[in-house]
Amino acid sequence: MSKKKILILGAGLAGLSAAWHLQKKGRDCQVFEQEPEAGGLCRSKKVNGFTFDYDGHLLHFRHRYAFNLVNKLLGCNLKPQQRNAWIYAFDTYVRYPFQAKLYGLPPSVIKECLIDFIHTSRNGHRKKKKNPDFLTWINQAFGQGIARHFMIPYNTKFWTLPPQKLTCEWLDGFIPVPSLSEVIEGSVEENKSQFGYNARFWYPRQGGINQLPLAFTRQIKHIHTDCRVREIDLTKKEIKINSGAKEKFDYLVSTIPLPEIPQLIEGLPRQVDTLFKELKWNSIFNLNLGIDKEENSGRHWIYFPQKELCFFRAGFFSNFSSCLAPSGRSSLYTEVAYSKARPIDKDNVVLRIKQDLKKTEILGKNDTVCVQDTNDIKYGYPIYDKNYSRIRKQILKFLSKNNIVPCGRYGSWRYLSMEDVILDGKRVAELIYNHA
Repeated sequence: MSKKKILILGAGLAGLSAAWHLQKKGRDCQVFEQEPEAGGLCRSKKVNGFTFDYDGHLLHFRHRYAFNLVNKLLGCNLKPQQRNAWIYAFDTYVRYPFQAKLYGLPPSVIKECLIDFIHTSRNGHRKKKKNPDFLTWINQAFGQGIARHFMIPYNTKFWTLPPQKLTCEWLDGFIPVPSLSEVIEGSVEENKSQFGYNARFWYPRQGGINQLPLAFTRQIKHIHTDCRVREIDLTKKEIKINSGAKEKFDYLVSTIPLPEIPQLIEGLPRQVDTLFKELKWNSIFNLNLGIDKEENSGRHWIYFPQKELCFFRAGFFSNFSSCLAPSGRSSLYTEVAYSKARPIDKDNVVLRIKQDLKKTEILGKNDTVCVQDTNDIKYGYPIYDKNYSRIRKQILKFLSKNNIVPCGRYGSWRYLSMEDVILDGKRVAELIYNHA
């Protein structure tokens, strides 16, 4: 058996997957987690009978291996569901995705979106320009009508910067592009057919999304919680944790968000430190609410493109699983994106969210909020601006030279789904196994 010492920083889904796959291959490793429990952002909390996740987390599968693994871990506690997603636009609710479900919008909007889609479809969609910026891609894929009424305002709100400042490197099928016939069909009548990678999702039958990391931890040895890494010594290949203890490593798997790394490495070369400082991201303010009434719409989540409404998405925990709220009650979550470029007023954001929930009639005037819970998530999504690839490539090259292996959404700085994160843990485990 290899004598190489492998340390993993972070017991979120990426770190747990890397540890699980390494240990299945017979490689010992130790996992250090700064929080009192494993799970990272895939944790759940119980508050007065409600179970809230740290924001909305759902499982979508495109790879048989990932599905089989999660199904094996959760067994009968994994429930498939057909997506019931909506968009709030022009003071009404229409089905998701906007580009294929125009029915129900004002006739003038439908006409504009349909004519522009037909025009861009006849002109070859995305064949016009190679490696376009995101705004160009939107216009080439959908035409100016759909772009103006949904794609541009929603993505500006979500990413916190205009689409023309984003590349398309993150797309990877996240945005469905319907055919002309599908757009026409969705314009003349309500169309319940599903589009996109997340048309079907899975969620635990009992408990919150934390059931997945809990299932991982039951099969993983040497997980150390309440262990915050204070320093990474590249010369000694050693980490120091908050207790003062030190651990040597041959390979250091890091799921720590990339922008946090310079604070841990003393003597970081100036040019490398500058690269880290150029990384950009958005943050998510998450408000979870427990409501003293049942939610009967059956909706899973809703998108909000309007800049007048503070949140870009709201979802309903109690529609994922009835066990997440007490009988006769319901629960929901909202997400507000912000960044240095577009800050929010944190002192008043909760009040603003509640006001906007009433404007959209998600909360009624007489509804009682019996529980509220907030999570301010510093690192939401890495921002793919024009400098993203160059910066990330050079940072990862530096880390690799020092036997630091980035892993997961934040460690490797990519827009990854939960499934992608699990598979990235597998990739890292195989990389180390083949070299250790």
